[in-house]
Amino acid sequence: MIARDRPFNGRDSFEDEAFAGLDLVSTDLSNSEFLRCTFTSVQLQDADLRGARLDDCLFCGCDLSRVRAANVAARGVAFLRCRVLGVDLTELRPTPSLFFEDCNLQYATFGAANLTGTSFRRCKLVEVNFFETRLVEADFTDCDLSGARFERCDVRGANFVTARGFYIDPARNSVMGARVDITAAIAIATALGLKVDG
Repeated sequence: MIARDRPFNGRDSFEDEAFAGLDLVSTDLSNSEFLRCTFTSVQLQDADLRGARLDDCLFCGCDLSRVRAANVAARGVAFLRCRVLGVDLTELRPTPSLFFEDCNLQYATFGAANLTGTSFRRCKLVEVNFFETRLVEADFTDCDLSGARFERCDVRGANFVTARGFYIDPARNSVMGARVDITAAIAIATALGLKVDG
């Protein structure tokens, strides 16, 4: 376990380590490398993660609100019960591999990342922006997508069946094979000028 008062002692590379209960608010972790590390109840609000590398890491019960995440490489990273409010993820390194469960990602922005197959389970994605994001076969099971924007995204085969507040403009996104519930289908059809009977 890493000591709370001086958690990194000048180090910037960590492997198979567990970090718990640390206050790393506004900490500079830029260009650090974390391999198979676990973060539990760590406060990372406003931390600088620019250029960091995260491989096979788990964040559980952490607050990553407003972290600076430009040029972050994230492979096999899971977030469970985390707050990731207002994070700009438009400049992730190519093909990140992420998993979110029971997280609050309100006001986050995702850019042109390839998030194919990413799971967002029971997440609050209120007013989240997806711009040119590849979300092929992504899973939005039981998510709240109220006010979320999808612009020039590829959501082919994605699962929105149990998502609440979901709306997407098929004229501005690739939607072939995306699964939605009847309420979302009616809202989309109505927005396109169709009259739905029955």
